[in-house]
Amino acid sequence: MFGLGRILIFFGLLLVVIGVVVILFNRLNIPLGRLPGDLTWRGRGWTVSFPLATSILISVLLTLLLWVISRFRR
Repeated sequence: MFGLGRILIFFGLLLVVIGVVVILFNRLNIPLGRLPGDLTWRGRGWTVSFPLATSILISVLLTLLLWVISRFRR
């Protein structure tokens, strides 16, 4: 059970970090979710959003971050 506790703490801290990053992006007026290429359909009482450009941007940034981390671990 000790290992499970450590994993839960890690994911909790990861969620806190992601939350802080989202708040900082919002305060810096970085429009994640509203980039050109993000698709949104609105109707009466419903909204469908497909953040394609935001997903690609986050994927590229995470790929670069993990590449840099792997370079330092060698």
